[in-house]
Amino acid sequence: MTRYIIIGAGAVGASLAAEFQRAGIDYALVGRGRQIKHILEHGLEYRRPSGAQTIRLNTFDVSEPPILRKSDILLLTVKTQDVEEATRDWAELPLEDSTTETSSDLPIVTFQNGLSSEDITLRRFQNVYAASILTPALFLETGKVSVAGDPQVGALTLGRYPSGRDAIADEITADLTAANYLAEPRDDIRRWKAAKLLHNVRNAVELFAGTPEQLQQAGDDLSQEAARVLKAAGFDPAQATERKISLDGWRIADNSGVKRGQQSTWQSFSRGSSSEVDYLNGEIVRLGRLHGIETPFNRAIQQAAASLARSGSAPGSIDIADVLPKTALQEPPSKLAAL
Repeated sequence: MTRYIIIGAGAVGASLAAEFQRAGIDYALVGRGRQIKHILEHGLEYRRPSGAQTIRLNTFDVSEPPILRKSDILLLTVKTQDVEEATRDWAELPLEDSTTETSSDLPIVTFQNGLSSEDITLRRFQNVYAASILTPALFLETGKVSVAGDPQVGALTLGRYPSGRDAIADEITADLTAANYLAEPRDDIRRWKAAKLLHNVRNAVELFAGTPEQLQQAGDDLSQEAARVLKAAGFDPAQATERKISLDGWRIADNSGVKRGQQSTWQSFSRGSSSEVDYLNGEIVRLGRLHGIETPFNRAIQQAAASLARSGSAPGSIDIADVLPKTALQEPPSKLAAL
């Protein structure tokens, strides 16, 4: 029987564990620091639109992980900036009843935003699957996670990396569907990761102050610039119309404790932890340099976010008008489909 080893107890990892437990799917949640200590001792306070409850989870500190089985599947839910360390620490753990196989032989699913974590993971794991997940989740306080997706927790696409679909991808998506996610397997997962990045580059806008119109324009400039870069880099981002599972009945509930303007980047800064900006806006900057495309908007907001982190200033303490270039690029913007 498959057991899922969830590596990382933040918003995505903890909510996966809670939903697996509700669905009767075998799992183990592994984390570190105050979050996992709190969940071990007191359980997870898990809030959904239907209400909040404290759930006792099958939880392990990373210093004492569960003994791994040959039938396990690893779900990597740490932030992108922690993938290098996590894959290094997990790659050579022994498997139960084996003298030759290690955890690097197990399937591993990357849940990170951006385009970097899969290539990092491939250096140590041979069976890598990537997931592009949309879940409006909030993790600000130790031991507390809120998810506003309703009725399903979130929507995701999943496939073998860099391409392909197989029985393992089908099994994982079936289990995620049973655990209240809108999940579908794909054979072109890099296209879905690229599509998500077009929206994730907007996350950093939430770190700065401005009128709704200014913030909207800033997000549009970042996303349009990202679209030009991804096209030059050979990416063909997926369109919303390609989904096989409809999101028409799915919504972000108003009574869930999750407010708009509080995406993962904002949450990281609010908790005082490191953020993914270098792997979102910084990824566009990197690809732009490789392919000769100027990226003034993404570079400016990457630098501003780094300055904000160094100073320890709170989100909203710097005006967006003082961060981004004053004029838009001359090339007409592309129309981006909402995913």
